[in-house]
Amino acid sequence: MRLDKYLKVSRLIKRRTVANEACDAGRVMINDKVAKASTDVKIGDVIEIGFGIKTVRVEVTEIVDSTKKEDAKDMFKYL
Repeated sequence: MRLDKYLKVSRLIKRRTVANEACDAGRVMINDKVAKASTDVKIGDVIEIGFGIKTVRVEVTEIVDSTKKEDAKDMFKYL
């Protein structure tokens, strides 16, 4: 699954366009490498997102094309 779509489906970022912009700005890293929006996300990848002064690190535990709001938190775990 593409990184921008994963961020939206997992609700780490609210909209896909915002996820795309964050990737273009270099604020999203996968396994300690700056990632483009089109980068493939796999189970076990560590995603790091910079939100201003706050940084969020998560590990991908599940990949699904669509999910309910309640189940979105099962797609990753915070590190």
